[in-house]
Amino acid sequence: MIKIANFHGMGILSVKLQLIACGSDQFAKHFDVSEGKQLREVELPDKELKHALNLHQLIFEVSVGSTGEGSFGCVFLVFDYEDDKIVAVKIFQKEKYDSKELDAVEQLLQNKIQSIFVVKYLQYNIWELYPWLSMEYANMKTLDIIAKQPEILLPSYIIRALMKQILEGMRVFHSSGLVHRDIKCDNILLHSPPGSGHVHVKISDFGFAKKVDLNNKQTYLAGTIPFMSPEQFLENPIITQKVDIYALGITFYKLITHKYPVNERNLKEQGKKMSQLKSINRPSEMKDNLLLDLLSRLLEFDPNKRITATEALQHPYFTSPEALADISKEQQDLASLAAVAELKGDSSITEFDKDPTFIVSESVIKN
Repeated sequence: MIKIANFHGMGILSVKLQLIACGSDQFAKHFDVSEGKQLREVELPDKELKHALNLHQLIFEVSVGSTGEGSFGCVFLVFDYEDDKIVAVKIFQKEKYDSKELDAVEQLLQNKIQSIFVVKYLQYNIWELYPWLSMEYANMKTLDIIAKQPEILLPSYIIRALMKQILEGMRVFHSSGLVHRDIKCDNILLHSPPGSGHVHVKISDFGFAKKVDLNNKQTYLAGTIPFMSPEQFLENPIITQKVDIYALGITFYKLITHKYPVNERNLKEQGKKMSQLKSINRPSEMKDNLLLDLLSRLLEFDPNKRITATEALQHPYFTSPEALADISKEQQDLASLAAVAELKGDSSITEFDKDPTFIVSESVIKN
């Protein structure tokens, strides 16, 4: 079920258009329709998607309502007529718009930083009534869909490949000199290129991202409490890329155990609890000693001793004979099919699609 709303043109546009929303559970609560039009729930066949809102007319068609405390906008699914594809568009309230996300996008573009494991931004417009950013659409929701369901037990080779993809995306993101500051399961999208059988993670939401600054302390809160590193609870801390590494450790912990190691009711209580600890305790569910060692290095309380994404990718959890022996036949088959597709001229194939250690199969995730 997808919720849609009809909008009458505002200003220079007079035609009635439709806007398709992804995340329909948030749509009615967070979006005000101009002229009091009511939302209605419909099922849309793929062929009807072309009747959706033209991306380039978007700015004239919407009235953005409150998105709740701590939020800055809504994300909608839109059909882009010019490129003949579906994209995601984040629309901001003008008074809450902050340039951090766009600054991060421009930093990535200036440094020619691209990775299939980092969401690709396509266009932006910050000068109109409602600023917006468009980005590639990920069609399988977020990592939190898996992490929050204890009945989902992924095979070890899939967990390893997911972690490897995320770390590679983080390595590339950090190579631009940026720190994300809000890494969590909900900000890691999942996408399966149609017909590929693969699933790619996409690090997303750069709303708190900024350039690393070792000279100035952070004077405001950025991040999501259970994912925040010990140093973030200090008064006016210096924030480095190591906060993202700690958050990745929590992300992997949640993915494997379906719970947080520390999850107090508010920032103050979380900080108090963290100050009483020297390390994160080993969860009983974790039997793999190499995995435990990797997590302990990601969750090291001393940021100076915490490993980088590059170092994590070289950890024996990924490189040992045990890890290589854990590759499944389906991963090998998908890698071979990707190599053949590339030989036949498929330009979308990347080195990671041909490397079985990076392959997450769509069939396993969907099951």
